[in-house]
Amino acid sequence: MPDIYRTEAGQRAVEAQYRRALDRWPVPHEEISVPTCHGDTFVVASGDVSAPPVVLLHGSGTNSAAWIRDVAVWARDFRVYAIDMIGEPGLSASSRPPLRSAEHATWLDNTCQQLGLESASIVGTSLGGWLALDYAVRRPHRVVSLSLLSPSGIGRQNRLTAVRLGMLRLFGRWGLERSLRLVTGRRDLPRPVIDALIVVFQSFRPRLERIPVRTDAELASLRMPIQVIVGEDDIFIDSSDTRTRLTRHVPHAQVTFLQHVGHILPSQTAPIAAFLRSVNLVGGSAVAR
Repeated sequence: MPDIYRTEAGQRAVEAQYRRALDRWPVPHEEISVPTCHGDTFVVASGDVSAPPVVLLHGSGTNSAAWIRDVAVWARDFRVYAIDMIGEPGLSASSRPPLRSAEHATWLDNTCQQLGLESASIVGTSLGGWLALDYAVRRPHRVVSLSLLSPSGIGRQNRLTAVRLGMLRLFGRWGLERSLRLVTGRRDLPRPVIDALIVVFQSFRPRLERIPVRTDAELASLRMPIQVIVGEDDIFIDSSDTRTRLTRHVPHAQVTFLQHVGHILPSQTAPIAAFLRSVNLVGGSAVAR
């Protein structure tokens, strides 16, 4: 297993902060740990067990607490499974198989099988969006729909951003705060949010691996309903390129392009809920499959 934390004390601080967030989970839930080929995987399950399943995949440097402002709405109509991705600062194993391999899809196979899921809608953000897309390409029969927020793997990536953020780390807490504002595209980040993120990034070692980009043919192969939401000012990914490639190769995708918005999007709880309800025949509406 890779050492994804700089110190054991840092790991304990990150995990303690996460557990405090889980104590504030806004709806009744189960905390489940399931065995997989890459170690134990932690899942927060909410909503009626008989409702259509929705899998949530957070971004890099975060954990399932990223969904704490969304889950109360989504759990009204769905059985929501917030999965801590392996190799990230949650409570799943620290394993980081190569992104170019099929191992993340196999890991998600294992996780879904342990949860009793034959298929599900998937909501993913950033690296979680890449994982959702990778899974849809490799296991299309298991993906009912995709909702992707600032996803990696479609538009061109700005490699200089990683270098710039790495240099800012040299300036301690000031540099971390500056990098967070660059990433989010917001100068008005609440102090509690900044403090929580700093706890993580003072101790956590982000992935340095280049994220694979899907080919034109892979994108064109996608047939499930797809919703993609991106920000114009994303410093990691060329959102215009994301929109162009989807329009060209996945014409049925619903693409929302938010102006003056960075990589971290404002709340998309309502539009995702509406999309999921339409796809899963909840509330009397439907989307052709």
